[in-house]
Amino acid sequence: MAGMFKNMFGGSQPSGSAKVEDDFADFVKAPEPSPASIIAAVSSGVPASSTPGVSAVPYTKWYRVWERTSPKDFLQEAMVMPFILLIVVFHLWGTRKNRRKAREWAQAHAPSLQNEFAVVGFNGIQRSEDEATAVLSSPDSIIKEKSPQEFVSYATGRQNVAFVDVSIKLPKRYNPITYWMDVVFGFFFESWTSPTETYEAIAYTFDGKEKDVVPVPAKDTSSLKVNNSTYDGFIWAIVHKNHMRQFRQDRYDASMTFTKENPKLPPWVTVMTESAEITETLLTSELVQAVEKAGDNFKYLIVTDQPVDKPLKIEETVPRKRVHICLSLPSSTSGYASSIPLFNQFLRFADRLVAVAHFRAEVMRKVRHAREEEIKKLRRADEEEKAEERKLAAEKIKKEERERILRGMNAEEQRKFLERERERGQKRSMKKYTKR
Repeated sequence: MAGMFKNMFGGSQPSGSAKVEDDFADFVKAPEPSPASIIAAVSSGVPASSTPGVSAVPYTKWYRVWERTSPKDFLQEAMVMPFILLIVVFHLWGTRKNRRKAREWAQAHAPSLQNEFAVVGFNGIQRSEDEATAVLSSPDSIIKEKSPQEFVSYATGRQNVAFVDVSIKLPKRYNPITYWMDVVFGFFFESWTSPTETYEAIAYTFDGKEKDVVPVPAKDTSSLKVNNSTYDGFIWAIVHKNHMRQFRQDRYDASMTFTKENPKLPPWVTVMTESAEITETLLTSELVQAVEKAGDNFKYLIVTDQPVDKPLKIEETVPRKRVHICLSLPSSTSGYASSIPLFNQFLRFADRLVAVAHFRAEVMRKVRHAREEEIKKLRRADEEEKAEERKLAAEKIKKEERERILRGMNAEEQRKFLERERERGQKRSMKKYTKR
């Protein structure tokens, strides 16, 4: 009884801290961390590794590579390294040999090019005789490396010839895998081209367009006086018989000619022409002797005004007159003596075309007829293609109109519309069946 009155009239004792329930344990504030003092550690000057209670990392043979490895660990690398060295050596040998071949060609043909053209190579006009002599002693200036297996040259500045492009194509000696694959497959398969060393030269003639091609100061061509460099357009070629089949397959212009033997030429060479009169006019004794002297290094010489690839559009049939020669590179520098006369004939052939390549009307009528037939085929194919495009466009418009009409109908109207279409389709099919 006394305890009850004591509690009611102020006799209560201060209560202790409230007990935290388990449901609110996550909201209890964590005690504040006290920072550790580092002043004593710094002032002592003793490194952490030497402090008592901390063990130092032992210096084992893991750090000594020469103790934990042996030559057996590099067995795979030792097996791969010889192949890598072989590929590198093969690459260096192949690129140097191709460059040496290109330099030998330039050394042999530089005099002929300099005698015929004002500009040879890519360094501009030779202003003095010393510069021309320097080119002969170091022919690198007249060739440029387009790729490790292809080198190019250029010449311009001559009457009747706008410019000459030369391309020297060599095997991929720098890549042993590709090189030997071409050798093996070329030996077993006729369709696979074997690696060869060849050079091609293309002389683009002016054909009376000097005023459009030759740069003139202030673009004033009124005072420019040039000779008449036009000649009739035709296709005529001398081809080695070993390359005749591939020559006809690779070139569209060669497919427009017929083959005819000529008693003036060696038996291993044939003529591909559009008219026998063209052969009688262009085939000279000097050219025959040059071809015979070139021997097996000669591949073909062609005079053409048609594209190499078959034209797909009428615009591609525009005549572009040029002279094209292809020869194989000899195995030694002394072998160029047999092909230089033919190369000189090629450089001067444009002069002969301008002088004598003007044929009778009957001959040119036959030549033009063949070209007109090809143009008619292209025009017919172009018209068929355009008609097909118009048909597809009309069908597209008709389909869009049908969809527009169907969108404006309800379900019942759409059903009737589709039934009428189905009936019309059945009637058309029945009419076709009856006609058969």
